[in-house]
Amino acid sequence: MSEGKELIFVLEDDEDIALSIKEALSVCGFYVHLFGRATEFMNTIEKIKPSLVIIDIMLPDFDGLRVAKFIKNRIDLSDIPLIFLTAKIGEEDKIRGFEIGADDYITKPFSLKELVARVRAVLRRYKSSKEGKVYSWKGLEVNIEEVKVFVDGKEVKLTPSEFNILKLLIKNYGKPLSRDRIIEEIGGVGKDVTDRIVDVHIKHLREKLGKYGNIIKTVRGFGYKIES
Repeated sequence: MSEGKELIFVLEDDEDIALSIKEALSVCGFYVHLFGRATEFMNTIEKIKPSLVIIDIMLPDFDGLRVAKFIKNRIDLSDIPLIFLTAKIGEEDKIRGFEIGADDYITKPFSLKELVARVRAVLRRYKSSKEGKVYSWKGLEVNIEEVKVFVDGKEVKLTPSEFNILKLLIKNYGKPLSRDRIIEEIGGVGKDVTDRIVDVHIKHLREKLGKYGNIIKTVRGFGYKIES
């Protein structure tokens, strides 16, 4: 494999769909390895670590969600970006996928151009989070390394818990995060930290971000996510 080209694993049992995905990604400069069975996929990913994986949820030998859990429960594999590809379109199905650790969720039928765009977007977000760079959107700027937040050029003072929540939401852009996951991030496990306290932190965070506070979306009955 040539240096600089990213390897993508695609676990999809429909051969026509798999070949179409491979062709679309290959044209854009990616190396693509196709798998029709989960067992082969899991055996290979233990030996070769790809830049990103695309997993169909409905598979003949394993549920795709089970495969995703296998990846996310391995310390050496858990940072691999993951996109689900499925015919399941219900909100609960999506939330379940995001809870496992998916970075995106594409429903069938889909546009190949859209799939390529989403692959690129997920890889960009992943690289940004690994590099610890500054995240910015319009007049909002979040410097992860320096632990600073600016709104329209003016520094906003956040508490450590507020900053950690914001950082967590940014690094999981577009993904719904449960209140329990947020509690873990702010060190609340084993302490008297409740869902209500998380809600209060989010309320204060939205207020401090001013007109950009609306990028923090409430996922009813579950938690929160950031989406611009």
